[in-house]
Amino acid sequence: MAKCKITVLKTMLNQDLAKEYCQGVVGPCHVFHEGQEFVVGLEKPQEFCDWAWHDLLPYVTAFLAGGNFSGDIFDGWMKDDHKMIACCTDGIRPVVFEIERLV
Repeated sequence: MAKCKITVLKTMLNQDLAKEYCQGVVGPCHVFHEGQEFVVGLEKPQEFCDWAWHDLLPYVTAFLAGGNFSGDIFDGWMKDDHKMIACCTDGIRPVVFEIERLV
């Protein structure tokens, strides 16, 4: 079966938003660290954040079904049509991921 590799590219913290909207002290995401890699099918890795998996699953599913992100609105977007950059929807401490279809 086809697989994808998910790599954590960057973890961030929007300190100004955290200060304005969060209770207490907030730091960057504690689940992921830069450089972390996961090889996946359609099953969420046990240690993967549920919310991030929900955000990335449409990209993973498209790659596993043989699709890519080089047509229509994505034409000319990514240099490699076997890769996509996406992030989780946490506006306070987003994490940016590279999703790559393994061929």
